[in-house]
Amino acid sequence: MAEKRVNIIVSGLVQCVGFRMFILREAAAHSLSGWTRNRPDGTVEVEAQGNSGLVDELIRKAQIGPSRSRVTSIKVRELAIDAAETEFRILT
Repeated sequence: MAEKRVNIIVSGLVQCVGFRMFILREAAAHSLSGWTRNRPDGTVEVEAQGNSGLVDELIRKAQIGPSRSRVTSIKVRELAIDAAETEFRILT
């Protein structure tokens, strides 16, 4: 299957609830590369790339989030593949 890279902005109660760690675990379980970080406006940003179907699964998981979160909206846009990206990490 083809690869793709996406940028995801997740809004709602998504900071201080383990959201970034949740995304890290899900991305690692699906062998995706990229990163996640908290943004000053209270949202969480994710960039993920890998197998197209597995990236879509991460998007579905991000719409739900961990049990303590409350996702109110999610914005997704496709990006160009970054060949240098090899792991998934949390940015601070």
